[in-house]
Amino acid sequence: MKISHIAIWAEDLDGLCEFYVTYFGAIGSAKYHNPRRDFTSCFLSFESGGNESSGDGETRIEMMHIPDMEAPASRGNLKGLAHIAISVGSREAVDALTERLRADGHTITSEPRTTGDGYYESVALDPEGNVVEIVA
Repeated sequence: MKISHIAIWAEDLDGLCEFYVTYFGAIGSAKYHNPRRDFTSCFLSFESGGNESSGDGETRIEMMHIPDMEAPASRGNLKGLAHIAISVGSREAVDALTERLRADGHTITSEPRTTGDGYYESVALDPEGNVVEIVA
């Protein structure tokens, strides 16, 4: 078994998808729209060297949107998904991406460091406030 994908509700579907494409090399699928529910989604794929046609070796995030969504008052202490972690392959890549995100005006909530459990990481917020760990 494996996790097929994780889904994130988005206020600005295009903007959020573009963030992950631009900074993390995600590959976006065509948008799906269900007019009856006014639901729109797009899958983002992060390749890891597997068989692309079967989805093996692929990690996916589904970005979903419906009009008039209610946002939580705070993300900090809500139960549920706390963050996503994306491996960029090296300490140098963590440092470089952290600086690129900062230069482009994105919020860095934790500077690059080695954590108590041995990860080298920084933490940033995507455009909608989702916590993204950038790990080596």
